[in-house]
Amino acid sequence: MLLAAARPAGAESAPRAEASYYTTRGMLAEFFPHSERVTYRTFTLDAPVRARLAQRLGYAPARDRYTIFVATTQGKVDGYAVVDDEQGLHQPITFATRLSSRGSVERVEIMVYREPRGDEVRDPRFRKQFEGKTAQDPLRLGRDIDAVSGATVSSASLATGVHRAAVLVEELALGLSTVASVPDAPSGARRPTASR
Repeated sequence: MLLAAARPAGAESAPRAEASYYTTRGMLAEFFPHSERVTYRTFTLDAPVRARLAQRLGYAPARDRYTIFVATTQGKVDGYAVVDDEQGLHQPITFATRLSSRGSVERVEIMVYREPRGDEVRDPRFRKQFEGKTAQDPLRLGRDIDAVSGATVSSASLATGVHRAAVLVEELALGLSTVASVPDAPSGARRPTASR
């Protein structure tokens, strides 16, 4: 006997296949094996900072708060890491980006992949394309990033997410903005609020 599950008319269900590869703690230990400490700073985005980020990214940041991990040794910054999600075709892709103390991408890893297809973006050859990129690089498919065949949406999602990570580190952790001014932002606008 064949049974079919009842589903409301018009309801679509995307196949789901979740694979977890790293925890945040495990990822940070792998990113910074020789650092004395890894702490974090959580930045709450006020209106002027959100506007500046939106101008640089080309879209409004999805969240009001972002956490940036900071690895240090003897008081010197070894690097930064951002753990974030970017929407894939149907599900978010959780990824981590390691950046140097100057904000250039050193490594990208997929932490959780939830789509039934497209996990070829985990291939080291694809991820290696991001190394050395900064917030000033476009990080766009067909420009400076080549998509993985059969994983075009996931490739584009990671390019978007890694670019956001580089911009967040540059703007929030390093305090470097390439935006001269933001319309409607009062002069002398405050920096984002950081908390631990």
